Amino acid sequence: MDSDPVARIDVSKPHPARRYDYWLGGKDNFPADRESAEVVAEAFPTIRLAALENRNFLRRAVAYLADEGVRQFLDIGAGLPTAGNVHEIAQSIAPESRIVYVDNDPIVLAHANELLNSSPEGATAYLDADIRDPGRILANPELARVLDLGKPVALMLVAVLHFLVDEDEPYELVRTLCDALPSGSYLVMTHATSDYMSADELAETNAANKRSGVPFRLRSTAEFARFFDGFDLVSPGIGSVTAWRPGEWRAHPRAEAVAMLGAVARIP
Repeated sequence: MDSDPVARIDVSKPHPARRYDYWLGGKDNFPADRESAEVVAEAFPTIRLAALENRNFLRRAVAYLADEGVRQFLDIGAGLPTAGNVHEIAQSIAPESRIVYVDNDPIVLAHANELLNSSPEGATAYLDADIRDPGRILANPELARVLDLGKPVALMLVAVLHFLVDEDEPYELVRTLCDALPSGSYLVMTHATSDYMSADELAETNAANKRSGVPFRLRSTAEFARFFDGFDLVSPGIGSVTAWRPGEWRAHPRAEAVAMLGAVARIP
């Protein structure tokens, strides 16, 4: 790890991980992150609700996979530590679970020790890397130390792909990562969607995202579904994150208020 990650933090530019932290009520963010977050909130006032429901989906998906026997997780775009990290959920069900976190924000690296409090039976690691360079992630010796890519792995891409514009070739990046995983692995993904927006609302949201200083690409259900081509979707398939195996009945926001798609699929 970088010996002084804090020195690499650029507080003048907003970062998705710190902006998400702000929406979740965290304290590890800076004025540029808060200003960017508020620009988005002006066009999409329920963004904080969306962030919370996205986090709830992550917890349910990890618990489901752990119950299904998955013991390895690769969480790319992990963000800042918060209650209910992947390893905390998985290891509460199966203490031997092994988790690798990946993010490209040095403030996340600075907080990595909070992520690395693994159970004695399991293991965790943090990689300072970007999803745009999957080869670097897959070749990292820390990944090989913690995860056995000969056994099933759950690839977690939760609220990260909408930060990749078309020029980043997101479908190719996801396929490269999935192709490195064996049969029986899983792809877990959430993504902000334009499905519930009128043309005027979409234009307003796109303009706000551009002003926010963070690249962002809303995608439709059809565009989201492309990431899962050839994979076996876990019931109930693709839909709002609020509707994915919600468990006990609870009052939850309307899908259009969250505007976030989610799905889990098995890699055959």
